[in-house]
Amino acid sequence: MRAPALPMHAADRWLLRACLWLPLAALVMFFGIPMLGIAWRSLVQDGTGGIGLGNYAALLDTPGVWRALFNSLLLGVSTTGVTLLLAFVVAYGIERTRMPGRSFTAIGMTLPVLAPSLVLGLGLIFLLGRNGVVGKALGIRPEIYGFWGLLIADVLYALPQAVLILRTALRHGDARQYDAAEVLGATPWRQFVDITLPGVRYGLLSAGFVVFTVTITDFGNAVVIGGNFQVLATEIYNQVSGQMKFGMGAVIGIVLLVPAALSVFIEHLAAQRQAGLGAESALPPTPRPHAGRDGAFFAASLVIVGSIYAVVLTVIVASFIRLWPYRLDLTLKHYDIDIAGGYAPLWTSIGVSLVAAAVGTALLFLLAFGVQRLPGRAASAARLLSALPVAVPGLVLGLAYVFTFNTADRPWGVLYGSALLLALCNYYHYHTQGFVSMMTAMRTVPTALDDATTVLGGGVARVLGDVHWPALRTTLLAIAVFLFMRSMVTLSAVIFLITPSLSMGAVTVMRLDEAGFTSQAAAFSTCIMAVVGTMALLLHLLTRQPVPSAH
Repeated sequence: MRAPALPMHAADRWLLRACLWLPLAALVMFFGIPMLGIAWRSLVQDGTGGIGLGNYAALLDTPGVWRALFNSLLLGVSTTGVTLLLAFVVAYGIERTRMPGRSFTAIGMTLPVLAPSLVLGLGLIFLLGRNGVVGKALGIRPEIYGFWGLLIADVLYALPQAVLILRTALRHGDARQYDAAEVLGATPWRQFVDITLPGVRYGLLSAGFVVFTVTITDFGNAVVIGGNFQVLATEIYNQVSGQMKFGMGAVIGIVLLVPAALSVFIEHLAAQRQAGLGAESALPPTPRPHAGRDGAFFAASLVIVGSIYAVVLTVIVASFIRLWPYRLDLTLKHYDIDIAGGYAPLWTSIGVSLVAAAVGTALLFLLAFGVQRLPGRAASAARLLSALPVAVPGLVLGLAYVFTFNTADRPWGVLYGSALLLALCNYYHYHTQGFVSMMTAMRTVPTALDDATTVLGGGVARVLGDVHWPALRTTLLAIAVFLFMRSMVTLSAVIFLITPSLSMGAVTVMRLDEAGFTSQAAAFSTCIMAVVGTMALLLHLLTRQPVPSAH
């Protein structure tokens, strides 16, 4: 129970209000208004500039958009089905068996997170493309571009997120249920059907909708390996960048927003149900060794995770090969990049990502503190707005920024074309994940320390600096690294915001690949992965718990 509230100094009241209102105002400015802007721009007709539903009517006469919608849904459903099956095998193998190589499998699942999404498509081209290793070895010219290539790339890209959700769901089991079933003579298969599957049904549902959303909103793989198989993400890009039809691009963005938002909403409900299944008194199942079962899951996981290792490592190796796959002698010439701005976009990405991490973490810290300490309508509005960005695809958010900030006659137009706007776009793209993590961690701060500081005369600044900052230091660091990593590899959110003088690393990889410089694209991708991997390693070293001494 918290101590009764003491009278506050005027300065503390203003500081406390600032903790809530400052990040809330930024959230409205850099997320709420842009989303209203894209809705408004969809009503401004291309060509005439009139206001109405002309763009929506024109959508009915644009068969390419409907074909892209059908392709997106087909790809989303197919990817979801395949990914769920493979992810369940991997997650079950890690959590419910004693198979060897579980750490190797878990590490492999982190690789797609360290790289821009188009790296997987690039690796598949090196392996299975017309001039890939497999085609050269078998003397054939396989056709990887299109549906099947996209399906494989999206499965590999979405697999880590599905495995993460399913591992959490599998941990919620209760060993006593299995013990009781065994006493009653139930076979392992009967236990799996009657206990395991019902226990993870919400986890499966949640993972399914996450995979579906990631697939239909992905732009990187679609632009690299999609070929003539158009999806909604590439259709928006073609309408805006290719045909300069901004109104139609806004309409397609809203069309893309509907299934993504619906999926996120259902996933949110499923995640809440899954969390409610875990009882504090439950005893997590401890798998016993079983040679046949463990060997089978090890073999299956090795094939699945080995595919990820193979694709990512192929990109790295190809960046050192003189002429893939014909002259396999090693060289560093592909790292001598003097086109597409050289390495300037990489430094820009690092700078933008550092700003996104610093500004984003500070705003999230203040917002979570303000929401917790000032409950009311403003806090409720902040919670609602904070939950929405996760449902907005990066392409839609980036396009909304163009409509909002590409206005020289308004004060905020000065931000357009700046690195700060790129950083803010990246931050608000991943705002929801950071907010949820911060609110969860904020609840763990001991209220006794908070109250004691207040009773002893410490103001809001002392509570923030002496109580919350030390208690949340690890969480703040983890959120900052998360924002940095996602900002380094994201492509869709910034593709409309870059300029010839201010590009980003992931965009440069796409430009190099489009120009046919695939080896240079692999080299640039390797540099991005090296930077992101270094940050992940630093986070691991800074946050790992010391091993207790035996004495």
